Amino acid sequence: MPYCSLEDIKQAIPEKNIIELTDDAGTGTIEQNRVNDAISYADQLIDGYLRGRYTVPLNPVPELIKRLAADLAVFHLYSRRFELNMPEAMLQRRKEIIRLLEQIQKGFIKLGIETQSGPGQGHYKTNKTGEDRVFGEDLWLKF
Repeated sequence: MPYCSLEDIKQAIPEKNIIELTDDAGTGTIEQNRVNDAISYADQLIDGYLRGRYTVPLNPVPELIKRLAADLAVFHLYSRRFELNMPEAMLQRRKEIIRLLEQIQKGFIKLGIETQSGPGQGHYKTNKTGEDRVFGEDLWLKF
């Protein structure tokens, strides 16, 4: 399930901008495949940051994630058009989104959904015990 939709993107930028960013053939309409590609980019980036803390894909999708995904999709659409100047506000927004995703990943910002169970980052499991040692304390003291 995608984190945002075309309607969410239309709330972020005007429809005429979406047409300009996606209509490679010059039909004057939104190219849905380009929008889907941008949404997929946003979903994968978000999942990459949240994997390990939350079970991804998130379901249900928190409102914050929906808004971040829409903005990331818009950024991806702008990045397709090198001939257009990307708005400075869009570049700053992407930096802010990455910062927010890092804070969610670290647990500073909670999404209000259950976190992934099991060991998190930095936890290791082993089946070894002290009796499994090949070299004892007496051997190490000789060196």
